Formats: sequence, C-alpha cells, structure tokens
Amino acid sequence: QVQLVESGGGSVQAGGSLKLSCEASEYTSCMGWFRQEPGKERDRIAAIDTYSRTHYSDSVKGRFTISRDKGDKTMTLQMNSLKPNDTAMYYCAAAARPLCPTRSQEYHYWGQGTQVTVSS
Repeated sequence: QVQLVESGGGSVQAGGSLKLSCEASEYTSCMGWFRQEPGKERDRIAAIDTYSRTHYSDSVKGRFTISRDKGDKTMTLQMNSLKPNDTAMYYCAAAARPLCPTRSQEYHYWGQGTQVTVSS
C-alpha cells in the first residue's frame, strides 16, 4: 500500500504563489494533483508520468508547474499567479500505470488533502 503525504497549501492573496509537495512511501509510475471544491467533482489539474511527461488542465496551464525529484518519490506543484477560483482542497494521487489517467476513479492511492485558499 503506497502512502502519500502532502505538505504546503494555506492562504494567499490573488497573484501570489504557493508550493505543494507530496511524498510517496514508494515509487509509482504516475503521480498527479487533483482539486475539489465543496459539492463538486474531484478534477485532475496536473500529472506527471513515468516518462516525465507532464499534463495540465486548461485552468492551470501556464501558471502551475508539476515536477518530481530524481528519486521520483517526491512530487511538487508550484502554483503561481493564483486566483480566487483556485480555492479548493488539493489532493495528491498516484496510479500504478505508465500513462496517467484523467479520471480520479483510476488512481489507486490518495493523500489526505491540503486546503488552498486564495483571497481577492
């Protein structure tokens, strides 16, 4: 069972930056970040696969950057130019697949979530 531990998050004003980190207990081929607002579905916003290819949702493309360290067990999400509609609970997720799926149902492991709040 892979365990994922997130850190980072918090509150920031619009235009500011935050960095999220996720440390996995062991390597998994695909790691990603999802976010969820109350009453809404959990959506993938960024992912990085075993080939180090990155994927971004249109809502964060150009503002967020996903990366993994050389050991591939720590993943980070650098979030710049934050907007109030980025406010959500952010989750780290991992899937034992070489290519990252889009749907949350296809991810096997999840972190506990970390809140990001962006004020105007």
